[in-house]
Amino acid sequence: MLLISDINNNLDKINSSLLKRNIDVKDKLLEILDADKLRRSTQSELDGILAESNKLAKEIGNLFKSGEAEKATKLKEKASSLKPKSKLLFEKLSEINEKLNSILLDIPNVPNDLVPSGASEEDNLEVFKHGEIPVLHKNAIPHWELASKFDIIDFDLGNKITGAGFPVYKNKGAKLQRALINYFIDKNIEAGYKEIQVPILINEDSGTGTGQLPDKEGQMYHVTGDNLYLAPTAEVPLTNIFRNSIIKSSDLPICLTSYTPCFRREAGSYGSHVRGLNRLHQFDKVEIVRIEKAENSYNALEEMIDHVKSILKELELPFRILRLCGGDLGFTSCLTYDFEVYSAAQEKWLEVSSVSNFETFQSNRLKLRIDDNGNKKLAHTLNGSSLALPRIVACILENFQTESSIKIPKVLVNYTGFEEI
Repeated sequence: MLLISDINNNLDKINSSLLKRNIDVKDKLLEILDADKLRRSTQSELDGILAESNKLAKEIGNLFKSGEAEKATKLKEKASSLKPKSKLLFEKLSEINEKLNSILLDIPNVPNDLVPSGASEEDNLEVFKHGEIPVLHKNAIPHWELASKFDIIDFDLGNKITGAGFPVYKNKGAKLQRALINYFIDKNIEAGYKEIQVPILINEDSGTGTGQLPDKEGQMYHVTGDNLYLAPTAEVPLTNIFRNSIIKSSDLPICLTSYTPCFRREAGSYGSHVRGLNRLHQFDKVEIVRIEKAENSYNALEEMIDHVKSILKELELPFRILRLCGGDLGFTSCLTYDFEVYSAAQEKWLEVSSVSNFETFQSNRLKLRIDDNGNKKLAHTLNGSSLALPRIVACILENFQTESSIKIPKVLVNYTGFEEI
């Protein structure tokens, strides 16, 4: 959530930066400033009445003590006349704050200066590329056919149990899933991240705190009876650990990692781009989250990018990194880098990770502050996939296939217990 003080001081710059997202929010920004001006004047008027009420209460008490009941009674009448005024002002202030909050929640984060202009993913900027595109044998097939051939993932069975987008992993396919999760967690721990297990059901405050609500409400599974949501990513429960918290500067950085299943309703279109593991309603992901001081957050972002790079290199997968343009940038992000792995059988790039800096956008919603020797200021939050499993599995199956088997990347053999499927 944007800071009103920043809007007031940098209105034109913020509006200009948000134009990179192909939206014009100038009217909303002005509406925020008008509402804030009214809020402050209303609060001032209310404070004045409350101060006068407190003053009268003391005078009334003193008059009763001194036996001047008649004067005390007259002042009580005056004090009583202030109550309806204060009540009306309380109600007015509540309405103003609700309106102000509603508008602020609807405005996305301000893109970093590095974010390129653009309307869609086609305008994202490639900033890094690694590895050779594998040349497959002439009878190579995509991962959904490999999954059936070797009986390791059953999409029809998942459809029977739940519906499309909920695959069942079997035999060595299930072991490969577990191996990747353990490998990712171990790599993250080696890099200084603390492992933590979190709930996969979140409440409304948690969704609002990290920016999924109200922006992505339609993309989340909602447990209506309890007004809970299935977490779309471990980022949400991990970051909300620190909601309404003040963290000592000496305790930073905070680096956490967690494995969770993730749930998203957004899948549902048709075509090869969503076949098999390419897009799912439920998928496994290992996440990394950092809480940082403002002055270190972009160094932290580079460290996270280098960390994900090192994992993909060990998996021997060709990948590239894209800096997202304004039109493809997530609602909460200032700057995001997507990692894409090349799928040799499908002959296209598949996104497997996003690494983002949100600066103070989430911490302002969360009321997450740093205590730096008595000086309270908002923290910077960052997160990244390290990594999402479905498309990693898809690319391993496709890129490492031979005529008769699927080889396992060397780094995973100690985790799987086998060298091929």
